[in-house]
Amino acid sequence: MKLIKSILIVFVIILNTPLTAQETGFSDLLQNIDSREKIELNGMWDIIVDPLENGYYNHRLQVKDDGYFKNKKMESPSDLIEYNFDTSSQLMVPGDWNTQMDKLYYYEGTVWYKKDFNYTIDSNELAFLYFEAVNYEAIVYLNGERIGSHVGGYTPFQFEVTDKLKEGNNFVVVKVDNKRKKENVPTVNQDWWNYGGITRSVHLVKTPISHIADYSIQLPKGNTKTIEGWVSVKNGKDGDAVNVSIPELKKNVNTVVQNGIAKFSMKTKPVLWEPENPKTYEVILKTATDKITDQIGFRTIETKGTKILLNGKDIFLKGISIHEEAPFKTGRVVSKEECKILLDWAKELGCNFIRLAHYPHSETMVREAEKMGFIIWSEIPVYWTIQFENKDTYANAKNQLTEMISRDKNRAAIVLWSMANETPESEARLSFIENLVEQARELDNTRLITAALDTQGYGKDENLIEDPLGKAVDVIGINNYCGWYAGSTESCSKLKWASTYNKPMIMSEVGGGALYGLHGEKNERWTEEYQAEVYRTNIEMMRNIDFLAGLSPWILMDFRSSRRPLKRIQDDFNRKGLISEQGMKKQAFFILRDYYLNENN
Repeated sequence: MKLIKSILIVFVIILNTPLTAQETGFSDLLQNIDSREKIELNGMWDIIVDPLENGYYNHRLQVKDDGYFKNKKMESPSDLIEYNFDTSSQLMVPGDWNTQMDKLYYYEGTVWYKKDFNYTIDSNELAFLYFEAVNYEAIVYLNGERIGSHVGGYTPFQFEVTDKLKEGNNFVVVKVDNKRKKENVPTVNQDWWNYGGITRSVHLVKTPISHIADYSIQLPKGNTKTIEGWVSVKNGKDGDAVNVSIPELKKNVNTVVQNGIAKFSMKTKPVLWEPENPKTYEVILKTATDKITDQIGFRTIETKGTKILLNGKDIFLKGISIHEEAPFKTGRVVSKEECKILLDWAKELGCNFIRLAHYPHSETMVREAEKMGFIIWSEIPVYWTIQFENKDTYANAKNQLTEMISRDKNRAAIVLWSMANETPESEARLSFIENLVEQARELDNTRLITAALDTQGYGKDENLIEDPLGKAVDVIGINNYCGWYAGSTESCSKLKWASTYNKPMIMSEVGGGALYGLHGEKNERWTEEYQAEVYRTNIEMMRNIDFLAGLSPWILMDFRSSRRPLKRIQDDFNRKGLISEQGMKKQAFFILRDYYLNENN
């Protein structure tokens, strides 16, 4: 009787042809490490600045077998060892080196990091060395042995190190290199600071030998009465039991592993996540040896003509773009408190939407934004003119996209995966980004795909959106700086827009620069009055775009950029922020806030 009752309560589907762990397409990254036992490796790390990479190459530019990664010590007075981590400088991790050490402000190159830690071996556990992000290329060594490498400055990576650890004292060395290269993603030209270092937290994560590695739990596309998903179990066997429960919904489902994956589906009707009520549920995943707990929200997102529908209802995205730049001290955001400051400012502005530009921000930022009810645009740094014909460049971009989606696929707040920003039209570029779109849809067919297109059209009576990339995306992003890079502020309110596509458009960038506290006439560049006038006239322009579904002006806060050298005005800052780097609100902040509070509610 109990069995019959449970069948009536929960409808479970296990497909005849289940996905294998490899066929999910996701990276092998552990999901939700905050639900794991872990040793934090944050704090002060010993560092050696190595611009000539003497610690890696010999004088013939051959890779050494006894480089700095060996962390060698003198054993006799005659030993020749030309480095010593124990007497070197130190840097805080997480953090960038540019703002921690004056001589490294503009530095681009190699810095070696070393950290000592203690470990107690447990034969029933696996251990993973997990980096939330290192910018840009990382080669990782444990106890003098190379364990792997990673390319890309904004996504997490890990190495299973169980057999590399020793009882007691261990040390990890990381060769970090942030040199810009043409073939990289982003390429050599970017309008944000190239912060080098171990910029996010480092953990030694412990798991049972047979453990839950990954999972995806959400509403299927267009369905609000079924929660479905899969759980990836590593080092298990076919037939192993997996339990998925959502206590608040009184749902409990048992399924089994086949080829590393346990699939499930349950009939239920959760309260849907939305900005006014960012509801999440405790979800518990259990096997015989492991348990994971997460907070997951459920919602639907789709388009209908030129509208964006959240949970079936038309929503206007009142947003702002944000860089991962720390308020007050600048440099990389490294704490939950810094995330909250930025998000509180966005909430004060009247936003229900944030564009996290131009790369994946930290998991902490995404989770905090979700709690506060922000809809999120998340982006990979396919930015400006990268090498669209280079196969290795594409592989890099595809990997960053995969790692971004792998980490954040269970976050209801993210509704837009962005493939690119301001890329020039060409056949190679179109093919490159279309392939990324296909990859994103294979990984996650429940969210919308977008890209920020560079449609300026100054000097015309009408801007026509006809970039062929518009056909591939669900939502068209447009970056337009009328009144700043071209066109007078007076011309903006009269500018008309049309589109080849019957799709929603987000004005993903709009605005102009101002130095906080600099005042003058509304036609005087760099004054708060000029910036405010840019916003007034562009808001008038956007009121007349009938296919506008939202906007995310550029940008919430001034941020460092080596493209901005103008003394006494920019001083290495992009000044398009509505708030100064010291937290002072400019006039344009209040212009945009009034628009958000009084319209499109």
